[in-house]
Amino acid sequence: MKFALINPNSNPATTQEMCEIAMPYLSVTPWGWTATDGPKMITTPAALHAAAQQVAQADLPADMRAVIVAAFGDPGAEALARRLPCPVVGIGAAAARAAAADDAPFAVATTTPMLSQSITEAMTRHAPKGRYVGTFISDTDPQSIMLDDAALDAALLEQVRIATAQGAHRVIIGGGPLGRAATRLAPISPVPLINPIIAACNELRDQFG
Repeated sequence: MKFALINPNSNPATTQEMCEIAMPYLSVTPWGWTATDGPKMITTPAALHAAAQQVAQADLPADMRAVIVAAFGDPGAEALARRLPCPVVGIGAAAARAAAADDAPFAVATTTPMLSQSITEAMTRHAPKGRYVGTFISDTDPQSIMLDDAALDAALLEQVRIATAQGAHRVIIGGGPLGRAATRLAPISPVPLINPIIAACNELRDQFG
């Protein structure tokens, strides 16, 4: 069974990392696709919109059983789903559904302040019955902090703790490129963390058995 993992960020190294995160949950390594244009990490609404145009037109092998769009804003996922005969799952939508299971209050911790509004809109759209506590964002530069794992982990953990103090019972680490950080932080987080890549994989695994 073949799965595709689409990285709307133009960073092949991030695509490989996300495929490695997904592999144990899909039982196969997904076929990776990386955006050819745009930033290495999407941090603005304009970049999210541009990425959506690329994803919607992505040329994928015909034998794919399902596709994961691995950017937290799910750019182009709905348009791609209308074009393809197979399921298309955005990691943001999957994370929202997983975090809001049992109507638990949940939040997002991330590093991209300019995407705060779009994140909030997506969370409330995909988990309408969930109690969304809010989006908690570090005040560091989202591009530079990705170069320092320790600083990234500390910044995200601080936001997780703030979200927990505000009543969140689960926290999504909001970003495909933040998948490694979500894995590192899981053992020390005060509440369960949702890794969006894993959430999307779990949905597909449940669907295909």
